[in-house]
Amino acid sequence: MRAVIQRTINASVHVNDKNIAEIDKGLLIFVGIETDDSIEDVKWLASKIALMRIFSDINGKMNKSIIDIDGNILLVSQFTLHAKTRKGNRPSFVRAARPEKAINLYKEFKIELSNTIGKNIKFGEFGADMKVSLTNDGPVTIIIDSKIKE
Repeated sequence: MRAVIQRTINASVHVNDKNIAEIDKGLLIFVGIETDDSIEDVKWLASKIALMRIFSDINGKMNKSIIDIDGNILLVSQFTLHAKTRKGNRPSFVRAARPEKAINLYKEFKIELSNTIGKNIKFGEFGADMKVSLTNDGPVTIIIDSKIKE
């Protein structure tokens, strides 16, 4: 699983010109599911994100997690995170999981992430054409891949 995490002051998702989810201070997370991802990837990534210290303490140091600040999460599925661009000019998405597999792991990830931070999260609509807006705080943007674990 691959995630792009953005620390945000606010974020929202629209589908068909309708606001379906919005948050204030917290994280906007784009997540892409790969063909060989499993529940172990879901658990590892949820834990990693929940405990990641990317919010500032009173001294301005990144020492606080989303749990510490009681922040919110907006989760958006994005298969294009697995684009392969090595050859040609059209990205290949052969490593992205097919929707029938990806939707199940996406649902498990929503549950696991919500349970790990101890509160409900907001989310986009799987497979929809979404319009995502945010005010990036910092800016802080972090990329995590459960297969690389850097």
